[in-house]
Amino acid sequence: MKIAILTDIHGNELALKAVLKELDVRGDIEEIWCLGDMIAMGPDTNEVLDLLFSRPNIRMITGNHDEAILSLIGGEGHPETYKHTREHHEWVAKQLSAENETKLRRLPRIIEKEINETRTIGIHYHIELNKRNAHIKDEPFHSILEPTLHNMEKMFAHYPADIICFGHNHPEHLFKNEHQIYVNPGALGVSKGSTAPYAIIDFAKLKQPIIQIHHAPYDKKAFLQRFETLQVPQREIMFKLFYVGE
Repeated sequence: MKIAILTDIHGNELALKAVLKELDVRGDIEEIWCLGDMIAMGPDTNEVLDLLFSRPNIRMITGNHDEAILSLIGGEGHPETYKHTREHHEWVAKQLSAENETKLRRLPRIIEKEINETRTIGIHYHIELNKRNAHIKDEPFHSILEPTLHNMEKMFAHYPADIICFGHNHPEHLFKNEHQIYVNPGALGVSKGSTAPYAIIDFAKLKQPIIQIHHAPYDKKAFLQRFETLQVPQREIMFKLFYVGE
């Protein structure tokens, strides 16, 4: 069995389409795991969600941006440390269709599955056990740590899994020790390059999965133009921080 791991699409329809096309051409992917932050920071809110929800082989969980936007829509507050993104989140909240809102609210925070005797977990980022059901305004997701093996062990060593898949921190991570593998394919929709990263895990060999990170090229210029066409709030700061330059 082979599964694809996607994370942090962040409202980038063109990047998502490029990845899904590569997966469809392969024809050997049985499941796609999408590990949160499908929306925000990019302009294509419903376009991304419509694509994801239309595919029966995709399993999805929520990320911090998804949950913060749902909290705004529900009048439940907004995380204090996210105040710099509130204007943008409010804009995304207005774009989100009622149907996609309902579907997002039904998503869990964790995916768990045993494949060929390999226990695999998908989570947006580490959440302490006593915060697994905490509201996003209480900021349950762990603060981002530098991508090192030591830090991955610090967060995930107690998880009952052989492979922990996650996102949130946008650079690629692929670390392993004698007991666990930690994989973050990198942010599919947010980078200063012109490719969309994703991972494929091949569980063909018993307890010896093969993990590879791939990059799908897409039209980055056309994607950035949509920010201007739609007059996306706070686009200048997002360009500087995430999309353009060194």
